[in-house]
Amino acid sequence: MKDILLINVSGQDKPGVTSSVSDVLSHYDVTVLDIGQAVIHDQLNLGILAAVPRSEQTKAVTDAVLARLKDLDMAGLFIPISQQEYQNWVEQQGKPRHIVTLLARKIDAAHLAAVTKVTSEQGLNIDKIVRLSGRIELDQTDQLGRACIEFSARGEPHNASKFRHSLLELAGEYNIDIAYQQDNIFRRNRQLVVFDMDSTLIDAEVIDELAVEAGVGKQVAAITEAAMQGEIDFKESFTQRMALLEGLSADVLQSVATRLRLNEGAEYLIKTLKQLGFKTAIVSGGFTFFGRHLQSILGVDYVYANELDIENGVVTGLVKGDIIDGQRKAELLREIAAKEGLRLEQVIAVGDGANDLPMLAIAGLGIAFRAKPLVKASAKQAISNVGLDGILYLLGYSDKDTISLGDRDS
Repeated sequence: MKDILLINVSGQDKPGVTSSVSDVLSHYDVTVLDIGQAVIHDQLNLGILAAVPRSEQTKAVTDAVLARLKDLDMAGLFIPISQQEYQNWVEQQGKPRHIVTLLARKIDAAHLAAVTKVTSEQGLNIDKIVRLSGRIELDQTDQLGRACIEFSARGEPHNASKFRHSLLELAGEYNIDIAYQQDNIFRRNRQLVVFDMDSTLIDAEVIDELAVEAGVGKQVAAITEAAMQGEIDFKESFTQRMALLEGLSADVLQSVATRLRLNEGAEYLIKTLKQLGFKTAIVSGGFTFFGRHLQSILGVDYVYANELDIENGVVTGLVKGDIIDGQRKAELLREIAAKEGLRLEQVIAVGDGANDLPMLAIAGLGIAFRAKPLVKASAKQAISNVGLDGILYLLGYSDKDTISLGDRDS
């Protein structure tokens, strides 16, 4: 009868440890049922779940492994596993897996305690933890930068809605971001990212900037805020704001475009996405003039926005064609995905306003970026405390993965 043995090896990391232990096991025709290895600050932790062909060989196996570990100055722990325990473990492989991603300017023990507590309370078992952000110098540990830890959890939460609500509450309490998503085949197979423009890719609402030039800044800003909060229908608010811009000289468009600033992480994110083979799009309730301006800077593949109607060098207060509202944004996302031959599960949508909710809802990964409370509460995921490049962490990419593609430190 076979014996099942969990072999734990620990000690100072060095080349050849796994090879040496495996070599010993091979002499006894041991079957490796599972294996995992992690190195934290040059300390190796290796686990091998082994099936020894015959019970009478088990002591010989453990003695041989211990002798080899002694030569390597490593420690070994051997835990017998019953047939029932092994069977229970096998049956767990059908359980769904989820990813909980913790993002912050600086991660403290309190953040880990809070996130893992609500995760365990929901009956999820964390079986893997990985740091995705790069290493930091000791004298920089108190500084606010960018940090990310990914938890892989197995099982189904007792109450998925309550779990998401608890994570949202923690995010607000600790000023951190917490994403919770299913770990499926689409997570690392997403190939299209659709961005809102105003207050998402850039740190301004262009229509408000134009209103300042027209001398109606306060009136337009108030309507914009109400629309983004979902208090006014977008088309209605857009029509009201456009009417206030009537007579504005088209000469100001370029000067407004020149002073627009990208949001934190936008340039790095899109540069990295392009090098990873993603397609990118701007789908905006703003204006094509500014979308094209960003396209020239960032190299975005698609731009869809409202076309300002200009006659005799002045803005008429109207747009050409239909207004791009929330529903139209969702339609455009579908159209781009179809053109690229992609399923909606392979699409990421990023936005901040109420008019972005329809496209955030249908995308495989919908992300509210520094969004209004209504949008943050309604979206599948939210990022509020780090830059747009935090999206790379939600896709499972670490700084080590992307270091060769940009200037990010390891």
